[in-house]
Amino acid sequence: MFWTVLHIIEITLWVILAASVAYVVFFAIISLFYEKDDFASTHAKALSQYKERSFLILYPAYKEDSVIINSVDRFLYQTYPKEKFQLVVISDHMKDVTNKRLRTYPITLLTPVFEKSSKAKAMQYAIKEVKDDFDNVIVLDADNVVQKDFLHNLNILCNAGYEVIQCHRCAKNSNNDVAMLDGASEEINNTIFRKAHNRLGLSSALIGSGMCFTYDLFKKNVFQLSTAGEDREMEALLLSQKVFIKYAAEIHVFDEKVSNKDNFQRQRMRWMTAQVQSLFRQLPQIPNAFIRGNLNFIDKTIQQMLIPRSILIVLLTGISILMTFLVPEWCAKWWWLLGALAIALFIAIPSQLRSRSLFGKALAIPGLVLRMLKNLLHMDRKNTDFLHTTHDSQ
Repeated sequence: MFWTVLHIIEITLWVILAASVAYVVFFAIISLFYEKDDFASTHAKALSQYKERSFLILYPAYKEDSVIINSVDRFLYQTYPKEKFQLVVISDHMKDVTNKRLRTYPITLLTPVFEKSSKAKAMQYAIKEVKDDFDNVIVLDADNVVQKDFLHNLNILCNAGYEVIQCHRCAKNSNNDVAMLDGASEEINNTIFRKAHNRLGLSSALIGSGMCFTYDLFKKNVFQLSTAGEDREMEALLLSQKVFIKYAAEIHVFDEKVSNKDNFQRQRMRWMTAQVQSLFRQLPQIPNAFIRGNLNFIDKTIQQMLIPRSILIVLLTGISILMTFLVPEWCAKWWWLLGALAIALFIAIPSQLRSRSLFGKALAIPGLVLRMLKNLLHMDRKNTDFLHTTHDSQ
């Protein structure tokens, strides 16, 4: 009787973990398919209705004194006509010396005082304060650096008719094990949740920065944001309106990866809380999504149910080894599941990142996962406070 109950529990656990693995494996394979609507064909389509669109660029910056100056300075080297874009920094709790330096640049500096700061509040404040009409809005993080042709390339996609575009956010630093793993994780997300989804005709996931929206669509939705997971909120709103999100793999936004374990834990705490909040917010809307045939919204809700990949890796490795010694006849399916996940992640990592040194960094994963599991003990799904991830140079 005992072994029967134990076997039922073991099979149930395997099915739960297998569901998350199957999602990753499926979209990793899809990412290998040929993309019909590549950048060259989009460019050709855009030329028939080409115009230089006007852009409002928002840099929400909460205590970002160490990085904001460099980001603004680099952005102003755009080859795009200067009169066609306005750069706005929303300086929240930054030092006077930083604000004084920012005022020397040809930008708009806003200095709101919030009782409780959040990225959503910063964006809402900017839309209220900047009265000019624009064709598009771009949201960047304070540490984001872009290339000189960033606006030019975005303009092409906007002219091709895309209302929402998620750029390719990638690492600008790989100074230690944590930063390298964080960068690799970001690229896996880009492959599975963005590139592969677009290749099936599904919407890309948003990522919180490197996002471009039509001005009217952004203004309509930004004032409905209320949590620290504003990107997930925005994505759910757009998908409920059946707005397609285009992933622009060729347009890079360089992002600073976390490089110490405390920042990693703080960042993942914010992400995990936002994931749980999104799941509970979206589940009641699933019946209506089925009735309307809104596959993108259903898929997004399924994403919120997935077990984080690093936790999957550690759980599957631990259980596979444990089963091998305790009940060898049960272990094969666990090793198969771990092998399928490993192959899928290898496919999802861009070829230029597949190196012996990166896979050697995998030894740091168990310690990082323990920190993530500690987050579960302190998670409050009703908490909407903004958890700021500091930069190590601060």
